Amino acid sequence: MCLGFNIVGGVDQPYLENDNGIFVSKIKEDGAAGLDGRLQEGDKILAINGVKLKDLMHRATVDLFRTAGEDVELSVLKFPHLTNGPTGPQPEHTPSASSLGLLAALAGAAAFFAFIYMRHLKKHF
Repeated sequence: MCLGFNIVGGVDQPYLENDNGIFVSKIKEDGAAGLDGRLQEGDKILAINGVKLKDLMHRATVDLFRTAGEDVELSVLKFPHLTNGPTGPQPEHTPSASSLGLLAALAGAAAFFAFIYMRHLKKHF
């Protein structure tokens, strides 16, 4: 099952100027996150299972998602005004094949953990 969201950010790959946090960059409408409706593009993920994501590198965050276990709890800060990336001029970047592979792996991991997160939320209803 597809969790249906992607994340961006980290100390080494800041998503917003002056903020190295982890953000939801895309929600797939027919994925678990999109169907649930609570997680939105632009939301900042503050913690995974109580582990704060402050000042982490992107890869370390991906590793936390991968090792989070079956039930995942996310702490999220809502930013409804931020959608589909930062505003203002951005540097030109052509992704390499390894960057695209990493993004694909991250998207898969994010999808898996969003599914687990949604399962966890449904247990509390």
